[in-house]
Amino acid sequence: MNRKQKEQLVAEMRDTLDSGIETIVVVKQSGLTVSEVTELRKNCYHAGAGFKVVKNRLMKIALQNTKFAGLSDHFVGTTAVAYSADPVAAAKAVVDFSKSNNKLSVIAGYMGEKPLADTDVKALASLPSLDELRGKLIGVLQAPAGKLVGVTNAPAGQLARVFAAYSEK
Repeated sequence: MNRKQKEQLVAEMRDTLDSGIETIVVVKQSGLTVSEVTELRKNCYHAGAGFKVVKNRLMKIALQNTKFAGLSDHFVGTTAVAYSADPVAAAKAVVDFSKSNNKLSVIAGYMGEKPLADTDVKALASLPSLDELRGKLIGVLQAPAGKLVGVTNAPAGQLARVFAAYSEK
């Protein structure tokens, strides 16, 4: 990889980090096969996250002057990053994959401007995603309306049953 390619890679990663990324997770991925990494990338993509294996030195340069700059100490050995705009997506995708594959382990992460330890990332992964929370909120908001419809229809239904009973007599 020549210098120009390295500069381009650093610029792409910096643009990615500055483009509204809310969460970044650093993982150690020693011994993963190409098919396993491909599967992990697909899982991240379907969860709404990205996954990239990058050179440690280049990633440290890309992290400079970003809100994730505190992660640069964790880039030692065979590392990769998962990132997402959804605060939970990257953590959930990586932690779910690491449960079935012991070659991948979570090192650290950042959410917003807050550093996360590996245990914090695992706790974050157990939370429901933003879409799931929105669905639950809509369900909670719709429940009173559904009950109101049931209550208003009940007297009319009772009257209809009473009239039906009198007509049968």
